[in-house]
Amino acid sequence: MFRFEAPFVLGLLALLPLLFWLRHRSESRRPNALRFSALGAVRETERGQSRWIHRIPWMIRGLVLVFFVVALARPQTGVTSESILTEGVDIILAMDVSSSMLAEDLGPNRLEAAKEVAATFVQGRRNDRIGLVAFAGEAYTQAPLTLDYGVIVSLLDELAVGMIDDGTAVGMGLATAVKRLQASQAESKVVVLLTDGRSNRGEIGPTTAAQMAQALGVRVYTIGAGTQGTARIPVDDPVVGRRYVNMRVDLDEPTLREMAELTGGRYFRATDRQSLESVFSEIDELETTEIQVENFTQYAERFPPILAAGLFLLFFEIGLGQTVLRKLP
Repeated sequence: MFRFEAPFVLGLLALLPLLFWLRHRSESRRPNALRFSALGAVRETERGQSRWIHRIPWMIRGLVLVFFVVALARPQTGVTSESILTEGVDIILAMDVSSSMLAEDLGPNRLEAAKEVAATFVQGRRNDRIGLVAFAGEAYTQAPLTLDYGVIVSLLDELAVGMIDDGTAVGMGLATAVKRLQASQAESKVVVLLTDGRSNRGEIGPTTAAQMAQALGVRVYTIGAGTQGTARIPVDDPVVGRRYVNMRVDLDEPTLREMAELTGGRYFRATDRQSLESVFSEIDELETTEIQVENFTQYAERFPPILAAGLFLLFFEIGLGQTVLRKLP
């Protein structure tokens, strides 16, 4: 960034043509005459040289004035910086990895769809810490709160059915996520819990876990994944190989809704891939981060080299006037 601290001073440059005109007019009116005993020396003088050589001092003085005026205007260059002040949101993703998540009503299946949409959600966050909890028959922390979104995306990709004993411990999943937020100092603490079943395992029930979240000021968004009715699930049979069976969708929506409302959150239902993407987009908008940006510019003075150049030309012109271009009295 470049600027002049006193740009109005540059208006003095408009007076330079007037000064040169006044000088030229003054010289043209001044009678100059020299007496020579013979005109031979005058004729031998190279013609046209005197027409411009006597103007060199004034040309240099003009440049000196230009440099002085520009230096007086104080040219400056600046570097603009910004300071970002933000209160990030701490978010824990609690993902169901029970066997029913292999149902293919959300292509390619519920778990893969949830992983891909959650990864997009993570990559779209800014200045928010995110953690990951996986649950089935039990619940485990896959990643504590971190700003390294690449790690979270990688761990999401590694989630798989069978990595935890089968079952659906919704309460344990939420309780583990809340525990990870217990020491958080963030202004907003959030759990996004996705499941496709009814809680049937764990020492802590869903409602009890929601009450824990409420006590710690944690807002819970619950997502029920799966279509209505039945869903096709692949089963690996050691005799006939992989086959598909139809399983009834047993989603406990009243409990999921109660968990969300108890903590000031919301319950969402995702019956296909598009609705799941819409759910995460809506949560993304609900949990926005307020960012305050302070811009400031630090300027550095650039007139010293210009002033030095003007002084150099001034002394140079004085030197020429006393030597090569010295005038006869």
